[in-house]
Amino acid sequence: MADDKTLRLDDQLCFALYAATNAVTRAYRPLLADLDLTYPQYLVMLVLWQDGSSTSRAIADRLHLSANAISPLLERLEQGELIARRRDKADRRVVHIDLTERGYALQSLAFDAQQAVECRTGLAIDELERLRDQLVALATRMGGQAVAEA
Repeated sequence: MADDKTLRLDDQLCFALYAATNAVTRAYRPLLADLDLTYPQYLVMLVLWQDGSSTSRAIADRLHLSANAISPLLERLEQGELIARRRDKADRRVVHIDLTERGYALQSLAFDAQQAVECRTGLAIDELERLRDQLVALATRMGGQAVAEA
């Protein structure tokens, strides 16, 4: 007989979120591989497609990553000629990030990948939006910043 202090994996919110995150990331993996992007690189590109030119610090903040974590992603995207990096002339610590023509062109292919993953969820648009809004609200309540403004 289980007492009230028994921990069950299947009852854990953290595990449900972990499993869902892994499933979504796995669904993206082959589609993004066709675009020569990893999932973290895709997230950087999403920021740039949405927000336009930015700085490495602003991208890191937007993705809730450290500057150290974002640097290799930016380096790889630059090697793929999807972005251009340039140091600020007044403050060499600031790195400006701009999409290249190739980076802009990749957006429509990435859109197709996103649509394929959205389709695989089996959720209607309003259900997807509601789920996303609930997850953003959860992240905000738990002390994180909102992942996206709805």
